[in-house]
Amino acid sequence: MVLQATKHRPYPLPSKPWIMKQRWSDVLFTHWPIEPEKLKPFIPSPIEIDTFDGFAWLGVIVFKIDGIYPRGFPPISIRSAFPEINLRTYVKLNGKPGIYFLSLDVDDWTSYTLAKRWLHVPYYPADISFQQKGQSIHFESIRKKHTPIMCKGSYTPISEIFYAENMTLDHFLTERYCFFSHDLKSNIYCLDIHHHQWPLQKADADISTHDLFKTFNLKLADLHPIIHYSQGVEALIWNIKKMNIKVL
Repeated sequence: MVLQATKHRPYPLPSKPWIMKQRWSDVLFTHWPIEPEKLKPFIPSPIEIDTFDGFAWLGVIVFKIDGIYPRGFPPISIRSAFPEINLRTYVKLNGKPGIYFLSLDVDDWTSYTLAKRWLHVPYYPADISFQQKGQSIHFESIRKKHTPIMCKGSYTPISEIFYAENMTLDHFLTERYCFFSHDLKSNIYCLDIHHHQWPLQKADADISTHDLFKTFNLKLADLHPIIHYSQGVEALIWNIKKMNIKVL
C-alpha cells in the first residue's frame, strides 16, 4: 500500500484524506542549474528558492497522465490519457520543500480551464504529440493562442532502475511532495501529493527545439542538462489548501 510507504518522504503525510489518484508514466526529468538571483523575479516572497550546492534548478518535465481517479468513484479514469510538459523550479516555504510551476503546457481542456482556476497554476493549452517508437518516446508541443512556444524532442532510458539516495542531487530534483501557488489576491496555496519513491533510470535525451525559457528571458537551453527517466508512479493527491500567509 502506497500510504504505508513513507520513509522516503521529508515530512509526514497530511492528516486529512486524499481526494484523487493519478497515474503518471514515461516521465522525462531534464534539469539545468541557474544562479538563484536570475530566478528571484519570478518567485513571490515569502516563498524561497531552494538550492543545491549553491544553484537553483530549472526543470522541464515531460510525461503522460494515464488516469485520473477521484476517491469514492468506480476505478475508471474520468479522463483519457493526455501529455503534459511543465517548467518548474524548487522552493521552500516555512522550511517545507516543494515545487513552484512557471508554466504547464497541456493538451487537455479540463486542465487549462477548470484545474487552472482550482490550483492557481499557469496552465497553457497546447497541441502535444507523445509517441513511443521502440524504446524511445518522441514528443512535440506547440502552445496555442500565444506567441508560438515549442518544445520538441525524444528520450530513451539507458540504465537499470535505481532509487535516489537522500542528500544527493538526484533526490533533490525528483523527490518533491507538494507544490506552492498563489492567486491574484496574493493568497498562497499548497497542494500535497504522495507516491512511492521514483524508480529512476539514466537517459539520453535529444531536445531539438526548446522555447520554454523564452518568456522568462532565461538562456540555459545550450547547457547540457541532467537527465532522468522514470517509468512512472501512481500518485495520491490532496485538496489544495490556502495557507495563512500572503505574497509580500
